[in-house]
Amino acid sequence: MKRFWIAAGALAVSLGSLTLAMLLGSASFDFRRYTVHERRMQKVLREQPTADRLTRGLADEGTAQLGVARTREEVEREASARGGKKAAEIREKGARHAETRVYQAGDMLYFVYFDADGVMRDFTCVSR
Repeated sequence: MKRFWIAAGALAVSLGSLTLAMLLGSASFDFRRYTVHERRMQKVLREQPTADRLTRGLADEGTAQLGVARTREEVEREASARGGKKAAEIREKGARHAETRVYQAGDMLYFVYFDADGVMRDFTCVSR
């Protein structure tokens, strides 16, 4: 009976350690993936591309444009449908800018905000 409890305890410790390692690995991967996309868009923002130039550049890399929102109602619809936890941020930024475009880069969505001249002014990354 004593061997059983030792084996059961060792199994529990092993499974607990494995679970912790998997959770930490998953969280680290998600953080890294998000920061890679965030840095990419910060670099693009410094160049201040036009909407057409950004759309063409992203399309060349395989990033599809999913939508364009120009009114508050359209921004609300996009934020509600695709914004997830960042829907409030998308609504707020979308209200301050003339146009919001949504792009899908793998499992990440880019909400990119443009001024009245069509120049990129801000962005929000949303993990799917």
